[in-house]
Amino acid sequence: MKKISVKNKTSKTKGSQKNGKTASRVPSLLGALKKAYPGAHCALNFNNPLQMLFATILSAQCTDKRVNLVTPVLFSRYRTVEDFADADPEELMSIIKSTGFYRNKAKNIKAAAQLIESQFKGQVPSTMDDLLTLPGVARKTANVVLYNAFGKNEGITVDTHVLRVSARLGLTRSDKPAIVEKDLMKILPRHEWGQFSHLLIELGRDVCKAPRPYCKKCRLRPFCPWNKRHPELSKD
Repeated sequence: MKKISVKNKTSKTKGSQKNGKTASRVPSLLGALKKAYPGAHCALNFNNPLQMLFATILSAQCTDKRVNLVTPVLFSRYRTVEDFADADPEELMSIIKSTGFYRNKAKNIKAAAQLIESQFKGQVPSTMDDLLTLPGVARKTANVVLYNAFGKNEGITVDTHVLRVSARLGLTRSDKPAIVEKDLMKILPRHEWGQFSHLLIELGRDVCKAPRPYCKKCRLRPFCPWNKRHPELSKD
């Protein structure tokens, strides 16, 4: 029993030390990211929470650029939650077809609009629990809507860029979005959660690309353990 107790204590201490070291790098990382990408923001175009919600649903397995080509037509045809709730499925599908998985997306958009109309008095809900009741909305989508439409930091949006970049920066050891989100929430100040996603997305699109990052162009080189393990990518 005594040996087990000592082993467990040592293991917890090492884990705490690692978390502490990771958290201690966060201010420097944030400072470098904000300096590199001062204009980081949501790439989806929207004018209100309803448009934010449906643009985010459309962005699943689709680029933001493509969504932004579709939404001007979509939002000029359907202006209110009632318009979406009463939309003809075939017409709705024809407008959003180029975003992929359009049948399921059209079904979810129409059903979500109907639920918003019947259960939320025509207003997009502004809490995590309520948003998760809407068809087509999982935690990632809810995080996007809450931060960008309502200014609420309830979680951290983990898309493919955030997943990849946070691992390279040594902020997580997981490749599972739910665990990565929890890891990031533990080390970041809550008021930075939403903007941190935008900053990592900008970094991922700019230089920290898959499968090969352009480390020599990256302003986060001094704080990046991945870069230190691959010095050949930093050579001019």
